[in-house]
Amino acid sequence: MKKFFTLTMIISAFTLYAQETEEKKLSITGSVDAYYQTYLSSSDDSGQSFGTAFADQTGFALGMGNLIASYEGEKVGAVLDLVTGPRGASATFSNDIVDGIVNQAYVYWNVSESTTLTFGRWNTFLGYEVISPAANFNYSTSYLFSNGPFSHMGLKADFALSEDFSLMLAIMNPWDTNNTSTTGEYSFGAQLGYSDQYLNIYYDSGNNGGLGFEIDYTGGFDLSDDFFLGINAAYNDNDGAGFYGAALYPQLATSDSFSIGLRGEYFGLHDKDLDDLPSVFAATLTGSYKLEDFIIKPEIRLDSWSNVDGIEPYLDSDGAAASSLNAFTLAAIYSF
Repeated sequence: MKKFFTLTMIISAFTLYAQETEEKKLSITGSVDAYYQTYLSSSDDSGQSFGTAFADQTGFALGMGNLIASYEGEKVGAVLDLVTGPRGASATFSNDIVDGIVNQAYVYWNVSESTTLTFGRWNTFLGYEVISPAANFNYSTSYLFSNGPFSHMGLKADFALSEDFSLMLAIMNPWDTNNTSTTGEYSFGAQLGYSDQYLNIYYDSGNNGGLGFEIDYTGGFDLSDDFFLGINAAYNDNDGAGFYGAALYPQLATSDSFSIGLRGEYFGLHDKDLDDLPSVFAATLTGSYKLEDFIIKPEIRLDSWSNVDGIEPYLDSDGAAASSLNAFTLAAIYSF
């Protein structure tokens, strides 16, 4: 009986320990990507790029390696997201493209079923696109995404108001000041969501290179089982100057493994003291072939700026000034 009682106690203790460990989950995820890019309207050694974030090299190039460790408890948890490579360095404003760089690092507390507090550094809530290419349909990024913030450092509160409505409020360091705020200034953010449609607002003083005010809408609609239309529109103002634009993302799934999508974007600059500022129309056609967790993305991108006062930001194949730049890119992405 003593042996039976002892065995029962051991089994009970092990069961309780197993239940406790099941409530706390450690997961490791990430991605690796690389690409080849060549210009169709210019020489590959011209030293130019589209002027948007990431994927700005010709020839064979590395995107980034991404490793995310998530520890999830019943009420609390933490996320550490490390990146390396040129894309990771650009996203974190680091000159070091070899060593591991902190992309995200935050802790969170599920205060209730409808309220979560997050403290630390997290990727931005603004815009349709994100830093990781594994989560974007197009491999290259838009002007709207490239001109907004990439990450924030601060405290945010997420509220699930109902089954369809959500609200996020945040106080943060100024624009892309990810580690410290040495000026004593802070920025504020808010997001109102309804059925996967989001209205985003960001504000900082605009001083010290800040972003100022930005309002942004991002969302999309399933027009059929195979056809999705994504939408992004934004307006930014910093003391009377800034940017504006809109982008459409139609995407068609032709099979379980292949989809094709287009990003059509109009992006412009504005300034209360200047007239006829340049604008750009960019069309990016991307294919996406998925084999398990491996994705191949062939892409053709055509950017054309308005020729205002003789401003032509690119070079053609002869080295002469040009208002447009075209490129072909082949990217490979593996997620785990």
